[in-house]
Amino acid sequence: MPVAVDSITPMQASQNEASLDSRDESQNAGFSQAKSIIESSEKHQEDLRMLGMKIKQHEDSIKLLKIQKNKLHNSILDMQVMLGKYHSSNAPEIENKDHPNLQSEEETTEQLLLREKSAAGILSELKTHHDTQASHLTFTKDILGAVATLGKVDEENLSRLLSEYLGLPTMLAIVCKTYECIKALETYNHDGCIDKTSGLHGLGASIGRPLDGGFLVICLESLRPYAGNFIAGDPQRRLDLLKPRLPNGDCPPGFLGFAVNMIHVDSLNLFHVTATGYGLRETLFYNLFSHLQVYRTRAEMVLALPFISEGAVSLDGGIIRSPGVFSLGSREEVDVRFQKTSATLKMSQNHIETEKQIKEMRCEKEKLEDDIKREHALLNNTKSSFERKKQDFLKFLALSSSYATQHMSNFLIHNITFVAASSSGSKRWVESEMMIRTEPNLASRLAGVKKPSDPKFLVLTP
Repeated sequence: MPVAVDSITPMQASQNEASLDSRDESQNAGFSQAKSIIESSEKHQEDLRMLGMKIKQHEDSIKLLKIQKNKLHNSILDMQVMLGKYHSSNAPEIENKDHPNLQSEEETTEQLLLREKSAAGILSELKTHHDTQASHLTFTKDILGAVATLGKVDEENLSRLLSEYLGLPTMLAIVCKTYECIKALETYNHDGCIDKTSGLHGLGASIGRPLDGGFLVICLESLRPYAGNFIAGDPQRRLDLLKPRLPNGDCPPGFLGFAVNMIHVDSLNLFHVTATGYGLRETLFYNLFSHLQVYRTRAEMVLALPFISEGAVSLDGGIIRSPGVFSLGSREEVDVRFQKTSATLKMSQNHIETEKQIKEMRCEKEKLEDDIKREHALLNNTKSSFERKKQDFLKFLALSSSYATQHMSNFLIHNITFVAASSSGSKRWVESEMMIRTEPNLASRLAGVKKPSDPKFLVLTP
């Protein structure tokens, strides 16, 4: 039976008012505690955000410093190749004048002349002793010479290795500009047999050096030239090939450069050797050596196997002809080698200036390496601070969730809206003027809560 309003005594009304006041005080205390939790949560998150930004700054700095260091390393390598500064680790640096085995132009010519019945020997004999006769032969105008006479090197081991890598037949190969020249070197009769009275065969017979055996001829206009860029500012027009890189961005230890760039080409053969304007480096030597890599030692070369795409040689005698193909055992020495560069080239003013630039770059590279170490130390310290702050935040979330489970279900939470759960219903969020993340035990308490008719109130029920 309903109780009449008039039947409520003043004492009962006073008790009701006191009960409401007590409830309001409890609610105010709850709101104050909830506000404190939200503020602390935001401070933790802001601290983590700031530490995260510092971590990214250090990582970006390290990345930038490594890029600068690699650029310097590449420049140093390229300049060393220009100067011929590649020496075996087990041998001291020795100037060319102390290399008795490095062949001069005259010595290379003598080696060719010893092969009296070879194509290279006949052409050398013609050039040396029958120059007037040669000038009247039209087909010789497009002949540049044997491979061995078209390039020079600075270091004995490299000269020997590159000659062995190519082999004697290739070192003796005749290089022609055009296919018309090749056709003139050898003609055939109606039966398809070689006409011994014409071409190089007839020429050899006329000077008492009948050609015996086969020989290689390289036609420059038929070769596919290198299509990339050249090293900027290099008077030798060395090819800007992509160097091998370790995962950290450095070149493999002991990597000295590419063989194609270690050949010195005479200035007359750097440009417009072919009708299309190409020089010998991007045609002849690129096709002979391609991306052949050069290392200081065999051990360093073997360690770099995953980064060797088209073969490699080492200054202490190692040869990898192609991926998976190794040259082992005693090898027959090739006595026809590339010529040595001249002493005047080595002692030029440009050489001295390049040496100075290399020293300056090495100092700058060392400073960058120190900066990288410093940034790594700062990065590690910041990561440690981030990890500690993250653990503190996780502990705070656990304590906040425990408090919310015990106390917040008895209050009306003002000015909040319910944010829809994920499709699995495993997580819930409560959003006020600021967002607070909750633990799964509080989320499960909210799973059955429905949005009330008044959007300003949301009742959290036990």
